Amino acid sequence: MALWSGRFEQSVSEFTQRFGASLEVDKKMARQDIQGSIAHARMLAEQGVITWTDFEHIEVGLLEIENQIRQGRFKYDINDEDIHMSVEGELIEDIGAAGQRLHTGRSRNDQVATDIRLLAKSMLLTLMAENYSLRKVIIRSARKNFGTVMPGYTHMQHAQPVLFSHHLLAYFWMFTRDFKRLNDAYQAADANPLGSAALAGTTYPLDRFRTTELLGFDHPIPNSMDAVSDRDYLLDLLYACSVSMMHLSRLCEEIITWSTTEFGFITLSDEYSTGSSIMPQKKNPDFAELTRGKVGRVYGSLMGLLTTMKGIPLAYNKDLQECKEGAIDAFDTLRDAMICMEGMIDTWTVHEDVMHEEASMGFTAATDVADYLAKRGVPFRKAHEIVGELVLYCEKKHKGLEDLTLKEFRKASPYFSEDIVGELDPEAIARARTTYGGTGHDAVRVQLKEANTQLRRDRNRVKAIRERGGVIE
Repeated sequence: MALWSGRFEQSVSEFTQRFGASLEVDKKMARQDIQGSIAHARMLAEQGVITWTDFEHIEVGLLEIENQIRQGRFKYDINDEDIHMSVEGELIEDIGAAGQRLHTGRSRNDQVATDIRLLAKSMLLTLMAENYSLRKVIIRSARKNFGTVMPGYTHMQHAQPVLFSHHLLAYFWMFTRDFKRLNDAYQAADANPLGSAALAGTTYPLDRFRTTELLGFDHPIPNSMDAVSDRDYLLDLLYACSVSMMHLSRLCEEIITWSTTEFGFITLSDEYSTGSSIMPQKKNPDFAELTRGKVGRVYGSLMGLLTTMKGIPLAYNKDLQECKEGAIDAFDTLRDAMICMEGMIDTWTVHEDVMHEEASMGFTAATDVADYLAKRGVPFRKAHEIVGELVLYCEKKHKGLEDLTLKEFRKASPYFSEDIVGELDPEAIARARTTYGGTGHDAVRVQLKEANTQLRRDRNRVKAIRERGGVIE
């Protein structure tokens, strides 16, 4: 019989029991539920609501259940609606009356809200740590391939030569913003709802600041109705996961393109490729494609929870049971995708010669040729027109700018001199971009230094959370 069965003459049907249960999802937060119950029981004993003997029996009983769950020996009752009833039911069976006193001053509403916040903090810390590891690999690859020149693109057309390191570091800064979003979501989750009871608080002399301390929360939530019904922090988690998956997808798109025969910029290692059941020559970037494909499920979880939350009046409603599965799936998906990306980058082979050759094609020097004229007194708009006409001339003659003679250059403008040749080298073009944030060698060295500084700062943030003991993992 359910723990709330006193009011009812009949049990729910087998179907509605199954339809309303969340036990399979809730198993993910068994440890959080047990630690939350131990903190609640300790506080009750400290406040004189239960005896210390009761607390000791409760703590020993809950730790034994936690040990059984960890070892896979715990027998879940299929009739239990959720993890809270499953654990409490087993505890009462094991230790008797003391177990029945555990729920004093507590509702499943504030209990589940506490468990989910603790789980969210654990998931977010894991994602922050994995984000750090991914960015560390990106920096390593940027350093290893420093000086490699590739074509930069706009509209997927050759634009200007850039350093491959500069291109990679653009993703470093994307993932740095993702770290901040994950950290912000962590801070949003780091608030204690325990002691809010069903929605109005309780008449028992509970010390919510004490359970906040025991569970490693930053502060107790000041409004009991908000405490049991808020899931904004899960929306923050899902949004952070969605943006990070979008960034991973963009990089996967590039990896897929770069590894084609047409581009040939990189070769993925065998560990991160698959073959074909019919075409022996194939080496497919399946894991980059799969990561790109998994973005939709994370987006879907975000939209699902937003839709669930839009019509819920205060305070708790059963709809809120739907908040957990999508968040857990988004966590699993993003964590695995970052691990996969880390491995792809760390083991790929970069073909510097192919990138360099491609960087000199497609008139990537055109802007620098226009700048050459502008620096010699030609108004930039006029210089732009002159070089545009040169490009048109080259296309008709099937030439590149680098193939033109000085005579052909001077026919377009008398401001061209012999030193125009130096403006056509892709490495020189990249090196000349010395402005802060540019692709020049010196500018990228500055960027690498700043990236390392940011990485250390974020590593220290993860370390500080762990040292504070603010996460039950």
